[in-house]
Amino acid sequence: MTPFGHALRELRRRKGITQRQLADAIGVTPAYLSALEHGKRGRPTFELLQRIAGYFNVIWDDADELFELAHSSHPKVVLDTSGLPPAYTAFANRLGRVIRTLPPHVIEELDTLLEKASTPT
Repeated sequence: MTPFGHALRELRRRKGITQRQLADAIGVTPAYLSALEHGKRGRPTFELLQRIAGYFNVIWDDADELFELAHSSHPKVVLDTSGLPPAYTAFANRLGRVIRTLPPHVIEELDTLLEKASTPT
């Protein structure tokens, strides 16, 4: 499940809405909505995000968060390491091979390191 899929499922759960009800309301099939929630489809379009936000009457700040979650929820990530040192390519490939086996605390540690590394000093 992607971060967006999880957030969408939570929105539905809080409002007591089934996948079929939401799918009918926003003009998609229940199968597509299920695949979106389970991370088997790529990012939703901006238009679809607007329909979802409108359906749930999501306020602007929460809509921005939902849109950001959608942006970071592509289930099949491609990393372009061309032009980078060999160690970067090796690391990206190794991560791709082992990511499914990493426990949550390791993912959290890596995320913390990436956040620190990308924050301007």
